[in-house]
Amino acid sequence: MKTTMRIVFLCLITLGGVNAAIASYIDNAAVQLASRYQGQVDIQQYLVSEKLDGIRARWTGTHLITRNGNIIHAPHWFTANWPEQVLDGELWTQHGEFERIASIVLRSQPDERWRTVTMKLFDLPDDDLVFADRVRKMSDVVRTTNSPYLSMIPQRSFASVDAMEQHLDEVIANGGEGLMLHHRQAIYQHGRNPHLLKLKRYDDAEATVVAQLPGKGKFKGMMGSLLVKTSDGTQFKIGSGFSHNERLNPPPPGSWITFKYYGLTRNGIPRFASFLHVRPEQDRPKE
Repeated sequence: MKTTMRIVFLCLITLGGVNAAIASYIDNAAVQLASRYQGQVDIQQYLVSEKLDGIRARWTGTHLITRNGNIIHAPHWFTANWPEQVLDGELWTQHGEFERIASIVLRSQPDERWRTVTMKLFDLPDDDLVFADRVRKMSDVVRTTNSPYLSMIPQRSFASVDAMEQHLDEVIANGGEGLMLHHRQAIYQHGRNPHLLKLKRYDDAEATVVAQLPGKGKFKGMMGSLLVKTSDGTQFKIGSGFSHNERLNPPPPGSWITFKYYGLTRNGIPRFASFLHVRPEQDRPKE
């Protein structure tokens, strides 16, 4: 099936143009999503990598696209000599630069800032191999491509959960946000994969801005909090996590934001919700 999709994609480019090919490809592409780590796993059966907060991207073999299928206008030199094989990865610069990364890679006119970006490869969605074998194949892809803009997110093994937790602490201390656990025998699958797990010290989610609420006291004359609504209709306020400039220029109603929180209250409200960043529409996940 995956090979057939690849052939159809190349035929569409020839017959119907790039945009038609991209649209058809993403409608049928398998987009894999992680489940939450809840403990109770045999950690020795998993490969573990750092979770990067960049822009998820897919190389179709001819073009870079977002997870929603929007074309990413990368410079030709960025993807020069990349393989025809489909690749999943994260466009990334360094920790704490989500907004900057988004401003670089989601522009319709690429600029020289792309030279600071790397595609961090984490999977091969068109391969029917188990993950451990895909990891070996990814390593070969990166080595043979020999591109300064294509690398692989390191995959690690741990003998115990305690050792993994220690590594998580080190990742967070270095500015990272969490880990991804991928079962060695897992195949790439559409939607939530119970064998691909996300481990962070906090939860995060997205919400749309309903209204900007005025500040009081030290925040008088600027935004004090945002009234937001999640996809399931839950409304609540977020009043922390904003910089001074973000309070002066808050996200407008209708925009989407990412926030972090620590579990839910009895009423289903995110506990201790705090603003992280604006989520560009092109990068919002389809679920």
